[in-house]
Amino acid sequence: MRRSATLTALAALAVAAPLAGCAQEDEPTAPPVARPSIPFEVEGRLSFVRGADTLRTIDVEIADTDSTRQRGLMERTEIPPETGMLFVFPGAQQQAFYMANTPRSLDIQFYGPDSTLLNIAHGTTPYSTDNVLSDGAAQFVVEVPAGYSRRLGLVEGDRITWSAGGAE
Repeated sequence: MRRSATLTALAALAVAAPLAGCAQEDEPTAPPVARPSIPFEVEGRLSFVRGADTLRTIDVEIADTDSTRQRGLMERTEIPPETGMLFVFPGAQQQAFYMANTPRSLDIQFYGPDSTLLNIAHGTTPYSTDNVLSDGAAQFVVEVPAGYSRRLGLVEGDRITWSAGGAE
């Protein structure tokens, strides 16, 4: 019996010793490499308007094709100040957005076919697959960094004007 216990102990050491050696010889693992953010491309200017007053004008990327609307601001780790994305749809209908693959919290603003603000989803949850819906038929949607809409003081009934390619 004693011999069996000794053989078992030796066998355990024989298995453990090489494994311990491998662990010590492994090179330390490098931290994961962060992917650079997708660069922002200015494709137009958008103004937030109340009555006859322009509240603010920002640079926008314009998502006006199925593929650009589908991608939106996904995988953007950085959004430059005073910028956003304008989604242009061919017609007005209830719009549903989600935050899958979107690491930054956003305000999602929904505008009717007359460019009047219908509603805002403030501070959306990054990476969420829950639908964020427009209150009614929206033809235009603006995404800006979370908190921007409140800082600007946007309210239902405000409007947007925009132009592609440069200053209005």
